[in-house]
Amino acid sequence: MAVKKTNRRQLEELIQSGESQLIEKVVYINRVAKVVKGGRRFSFSALVVVGDGNGQVGAALGKANQVPDAIRKGRERAMKKMFRVPILETTIPHDVIGKSGAGIVLLKPATIGTGVIAGGPVRAVVEAVGIRNILTKCLGSSNPHNVIHATLDGLKKLQPPERKAAWLGTTAEEIVE
Repeated sequence: MAVKKTNRRQLEELIQSGESQLIEKVVYINRVAKVVKGGRRFSFSALVVVGDGNGQVGAALGKANQVPDAIRKGRERAMKKMFRVPILETTIPHDVIGKSGAGIVLLKPATIGTGVIAGGPVRAVVEAVGIRNILTKCLGSSNPHNVIHATLDGLKKLQPPERKAAWLGTTAEEIVE
């Protein structure tokens, strides 16, 4: 199944309409030192998640010599990588497991009123998408990079109820119940 990414025209509309409607979360900032003849050179990498709170999300890593520049680069790359996630009312349509490297994330739908039960990196992604009720569990690696990419992998695997119903040979209402 091909994931529908945000096309260039939609991205330009988002930028022109103002980035205030986008939810931006900086998940992790890392300082990296390179040893050179005169001493150490420091640079920064920032892991950024961007979403519109209405079913679109993207995440990326930005690297620069200054923290604000790294965050800006990460935000721009994340906006280019945004994709749509099927949301059923305030939760996800079905259980899914996402994997990236040694990171494994279990995502389960939850009833209204449960809230977001998730750790730091997963919480950032889920809130940026606009999911209000979900249960998650991080298995394996706790590295923020692997956890975020595993969460995104799980969200990409989600099927709308109609597609899953057609695959199972039932109706969408029976699956939602």
